[in-house]
Amino acid sequence: MAKAGYSAVTGGAIALTGGTAKTVLGLKGHANFGLDLKKVRIGFDGVTATNVPVLVELGYCTWASNSPGTNSTSVTPAQIYGRATAVGATAGKNWTTEPTAITTVEEWLLTPAGGLVLYDFPLGDTPDSAVSEGFVLRCNAPAGVNVRAGLQFERC
Repeated sequence: MAKAGYSAVTGGAIALTGGTAKTVLGLKGHANFGLDLKKVRIGFDGVTATNVPVLVELGYCTWASNSPGTNSTSVTPAQIYGRATAVGATAGKNWTTEPTAITTVEEWLLTPAGGLVLYDFPLGDTPDSAVSEGFVLRCNAPAGVNVRAGLQFERC
């Protein structure tokens, strides 16, 4: 079956406040299908090498509250490959009130001094979501720093 892939990015720096968890990017599938997460991209613009690392969490989200566009800025996912079709997923960035019902799938510490993660899930190991559910990237930085992020996905 031919697939179509999409990307959602922050499109600019998102400021993190020291010691406060913030959802910086999230995806929600359509009522008729879920999402197959393919790639994660996240990076920081800090310049102080002695800063404590940022806790980065990749979470599965049921979107019990604060779906993309509610207490966040809507992001329009861009199609990056496959036959042209409607995205059928919503995305958001920079939540002011955290979404609920998040289950952490992966977590890692990353230096805020230019730290960068480019991760492509191996074929057959991609996390997927149920219909109307999806994924979030959440950060908790001990000191203020800016973050940019991207998530690539397919409908499933």
